Amino acid sequence: MGNFCQKHCICLKPCAPCIYSGGESEQDEKVGQVFTNLAVVGDGFQTGWKDRDSEIRDKPLPPLPEQHLVNICRFVALFDYEARTEEDLSFQAGDKLEVLDASHEGWWYARLLLPRGSVCPGRKLQGYIPANYVAADQSIEAEPWFFGPIKRADAERQLSYPGNRTGAFLIRESESLKGEFSLSVFDGESVKHYRIRKLDEGGFFLSRRRTFKTLNELVDYYSKSNDGLCVTLGKPCLKVQTPTTFDLSYKTVDQWEIDRNSLKFLKKLGSGQFGEVWEGLWNNTTPVAIKTLKPGSMDPKDFLREAQIMKNLRHPKLIQLYAVCTLEDPIYIITELMRYGSLLEYLQNDAGAHICLSYQVDMAAQVASGMAYLESQNYIHRDLAARNVLVGEHNVYKVADFGLARVFKVENENIYEAKHETKLPVKWTAPEAIRCNKFSIKSDVWSFGILLFEIITYGKMPYAGMAGHQVIQMLDKGYRLPQPDNCPKPLYDIMLQCWKAEAKERPTFETLQWQLEDYFGVDDSSYADTCTILK
Repeated sequence: MGNFCQKHCICLKPCAPCIYSGGESEQDEKVGQVFTNLAVVGDGFQTGWKDRDSEIRDKPLPPLPEQHLVNICRFVALFDYEARTEEDLSFQAGDKLEVLDASHEGWWYARLLLPRGSVCPGRKLQGYIPANYVAADQSIEAEPWFFGPIKRADAERQLSYPGNRTGAFLIRESESLKGEFSLSVFDGESVKHYRIRKLDEGGFFLSRRRTFKTLNELVDYYSKSNDGLCVTLGKPCLKVQTPTTFDLSYKTVDQWEIDRNSLKFLKKLGSGQFGEVWEGLWNNTTPVAIKTLKPGSMDPKDFLREAQIMKNLRHPKLIQLYAVCTLEDPIYIITELMRYGSLLEYLQNDAGAHICLSYQVDMAAQVASGMAYLESQNYIHRDLAARNVLVGEHNVYKVADFGLARVFKVENENIYEAKHETKLPVKWTAPEAIRCNKFSIKSDVWSFGILLFEIITYGKMPYAGMAGHQVIQMLDKGYRLPQPDNCPKPLYDIMLQCWKAEAKERPTFETLQWQLEDYFGVDDSSYADTCTILK
């Protein structure tokens, strides 16, 4: 909760400095061929994984603020929210709320504040709300034009949504200059970016010719006159990306083994060698994805151990694990719903009809962002591929199934049963992981290179026509996938970096993220500067 307040409740800082202190066969080819792991795994390797599990699981939760702090300021809703349970409170964007209890991680108990004199008979006025749907009233986070710490590429994506007209704009936290901001403006054809600079004595400016005490004053001024901007500021960028809630409800934060009868199956989305994926409803209110696992495909105890870690991994580019049903077969895994299915099918269905290079690079950048977070948490995916990236609305792509490769049991002769029952999709797996069972974030980087190949070829099978053992032999001789016909050399160079024989020579996901986000030549000089216009 402490880190949530740091990020979303800046108005509390003068009153609660303690919160803000401290640091921050053909059929086989379709599903991905697997191959015998030639390694013999020692006990020390397994011990190392147990130590890693313990380190993440035992990581303390951020401190909760004292209860009296929640009444320091009122809050405003940033998005609409429809109650999921009887204990929840429904509200609409713009509603004012008073937080009564902030002791639940990610969920606050609040009272809806009605306009003076208004009466709403029968309307529920108190209940639980998702904490990331509100911001302190009168704070910068409450402004409709403030989008927080989003990347430049994400700003361009959101400003390009249908519905945004010429002059649409947003202000975001600067990527390169901590504590500063950037203004992004849609001029009707493209998005221009301006650095908002800070004065030493306080205040902001785009051009030193005119300064402002607050960002609100800056927005108000440029909403009346462009005065050097590409256009006069119009309406704030539409906020169409609703944030993912912390769990299904406040009750499932800690009690996330849910009653399977609370789930309704609506539509089958896909199937694989370990089970099926369905679109469903939880509690008749909340759209979810339900992964049903074939009986015996994993040990419930192993899965719960890994799921406990997975549930604490939260990032905008990772699929959020909500709940599980493990008391009987089949095991259910309940996650957030991504309506357009796997990236692999999405690419294959398009086959270049609408998806162009800029979209492909953006896909890769979003995946790299999610993987960079896993990298920062010392967490290894082990099965990164287009089939394990999901596609949502508004061109959002998220990494799924991280960690599950460790707990699936073997079930056919194409999978070697090592002591810890590893399965290896050979065409995506790094050589050291195949030969010596050495999995690391660098082996994930190798897999990311194969994912880039999938993206640029619209979902073609890597090493097409080659069996798994042939791939291993060829890789040992230095063979690498050739440059696809439609792949630019700079993008292929990134793939080759990912496929370095020595794991330590491969780039980090953090590096891959900025390489892809800056792929089209973004640098400091690409920011528009009103000073060059205002002579």
